[in-house]
Amino acid sequence: MLDSSLTADVPLGPFEGVSIAVRSAKGQNAKLHAATACTQLRTPEVVAAEVPLNADTIQRMCVQCAQYADWARPDHGLGIFLRALQGTGLLHQLQLYTEPDPDAGWDQAEVQAAAELLRADPYPGSDDGDDDSEKRDWQTREDTEHLRGRLRTTWREAARSLHLAGTTAARFPWLEEWAQPRLAVKENYLEALRAQAALFVDAGTLVAASVAAGLKQPELPVTEPAFSGLGGRHEVTERLATLWRKWHAAALGGRERPSERVRLSYHAMHGIRSNRKGYAEASAAVVRLIESWEEQLSRTVAAADPDDLVWATVRLPQIKGAARHQDERGLLNGLDDWTISVLITYLIAGDWTEHTLTLRLPQPAADRLLTGRGLDCQAHDARPTPTTPTPTEGPLRPGVFDDTPLHKRQMVTADHLRLLRSTRPAVDELYIVFSTDAGIEVLPLLVLEKRVAGGWQGFLVAGSEDLPADVIEPWVREVGPRPEDQQSLWPGHQRSPHDPYFGEHLGMAQGATRTAWLAHEPAGGERNLRLLAMARGVRDLRTLDAGYDDGGRSRGLPRPVWQGLLAHGQDLDLEPFEAPNTDHWRGGGSGIPLGVLADVQVYATNADPRYQGKGHSPFCSHSHERGAIVAEDDLMTVSDLLDDTYDWCSKCGGYAIRRLTDTQLSYYRAAHRLHDIAQQLDPERGGSDRLDANAVVQQLHELADWSPASEDHWYSGGARRWRRVVQDLQVKAEQFRRTTP
Repeated sequence: MLDSSLTADVPLGPFEGVSIAVRSAKGQNAKLHAATACTQLRTPEVVAAEVPLNADTIQRMCVQCAQYADWARPDHGLGIFLRALQGTGLLHQLQLYTEPDPDAGWDQAEVQAAAELLRADPYPGSDDGDDDSEKRDWQTREDTEHLRGRLRTTWREAARSLHLAGTTAARFPWLEEWAQPRLAVKENYLEALRAQAALFVDAGTLVAASVAAGLKQPELPVTEPAFSGLGGRHEVTERLATLWRKWHAAALGGRERPSERVRLSYHAMHGIRSNRKGYAEASAAVVRLIESWEEQLSRTVAAADPDDLVWATVRLPQIKGAARHQDERGLLNGLDDWTISVLITYLIAGDWTEHTLTLRLPQPAADRLLTGRGLDCQAHDARPTPTTPTPTEGPLRPGVFDDTPLHKRQMVTADHLRLLRSTRPAVDELYIVFSTDAGIEVLPLLVLEKRVAGGWQGFLVAGSEDLPADVIEPWVREVGPRPEDQQSLWPGHQRSPHDPYFGEHLGMAQGATRTAWLAHEPAGGERNLRLLAMARGVRDLRTLDAGYDDGGRSRGLPRPVWQGLLAHGQDLDLEPFEAPNTDHWRGGGSGIPLGVLADVQVYATNADPRYQGKGHSPFCSHSHERGAIVAEDDLMTVSDLLDDTYDWCSKCGGYAIRRLTDTQLSYYRAAHRLHDIAQQLDPERGGSDRLDANAVVQQLHELADWSPASEDHWYSGGARRWRRVVQDLQVKAEQFRRTTP
């Protein structure tokens, strides 16, 4: 197993001397560990300390911790740098594919012998000899084919490893001088592998395959009497057309020789009995037809000038925005056998860090490579001059992702964000950022990446994991652990308006409980609450839409966090705020003003009644239960809901609301209490026979004094309307008390 531990010779650049937290046993020479959980730290008396990261500290590191442990937060500058080095990162890649593997099972002589065997025609046309000679040792031939495949695979894997090592070293300029001689060793071995793999390629066959790409289906001789043994006119046409397609595909592949492609005649004769009249004549005619196609191909190839070589620059496809493990699969991925053979045979120089290869190849091969091979390819009259790599927007250094004081923060660049994604499998979903254009904002990483690409300038303030434990941990304790009894997870909604817990399912406290308890694992509860704390301050939740990955999975907030931000629309009862209805049997509202509830945000998939279709909540099955707000959703307020022109889904209520603050929830409860009293005092509703007049008077006295936690904007028209409603009910209550014996 290769050792990819951090070593003292690795340049640390701007992170030289940065403080890291270590754990160790007592003693000046004790090994340093990243955490007390390290299995190599076997002492009950663990000493914690802060030490500078330098060569002396690295030499004292536990081998296991030096290879895999996180010595800094994974999404902080130092953590990103060390993660790029450790594990399967740069230090590991620099040790891979540097020399022949003694266990690979091949040497140069074996490779040459195998290549000569594969270049020999397996069908020389002789049927003489015993059975063993007629078989021509197919087992040996299969073994050599297997060796050919292993060589190609090794070359591709070595190229990927060189690309990863070179790309990682280029991200940190202070590593360039140290890494260059190590990368050169990998380049030399990659070239040796390419030369071995090229022995198995017949350049003439590649050119023939290139020429075949320009061949069009000729007129098929379906009326020739010799083909009557294939069946009727329609069947003859179908069989010959299928034969052409199979022959043409085989010729395009560039691996089979003419003698091998002639045997494709089997497809034209498939399903026809050999004793059928005309079978032998048809079989011979099919072979002649294939041979005529081969002759046409040979003439076209012969007409090409073998010395007419051109230069070409090929840029291999990349997976944009992919994580590192996807990028490993992306290099040379999706290229067919002919293209790989061309790269192996005609490669002159390769800049694997930049995905750029220089080829010198025949004109027909260049023409085919330039058209539709899934590559960015350009032809040149002379050898192209190597391009200087585009300088990075700024190397990673302290002050981008870490806890450097705000006045020393560095502006974040696209390179920094790409580096964050490439070195961490799961990045923080939200970041607090600052810019002079918009001030402080909370943005998903993907949105931040798009803004930076568009010229946005600013810096990162913090991620959710940067929130102080002194703030988050008391909140976690307040929410408490998820109960084991599934039935008691959520309280019922059917409560009296006078119950102190009425409407709690709409409040922020209940949202926090859902966010924590719906986490997949216990540790996820705290992480979800950190994200919830950041997202609560976002003005428009649609800005948190981070889109979906290639697998259709949301790249934004976890679903439990959305549960903490939003309440289900069908749980919101707006009857107290509706206008009174003269038809008492149909109920009606009490005309209570919305007050602090008026501006509560409402999100729906389709709120505009001019468009066909009902409005749905993001939690509704009709919106595929995506459980998140997306940029295309509609944003309204609770005051808009009093308009009865909307067409809402009866299953979900049609929308989701922003969870109520303590003040909003208090007002919601007070309004429902007031509405309940109004119904009791209305003789037409039949509730006055059960009325406790003294209790009602006392309740109205309490409601008359209700005010929000903050007095701002309470002395408004809504406040005056509230008092008028209370005063009217107080008059009714006093009249009822005087007239009741």
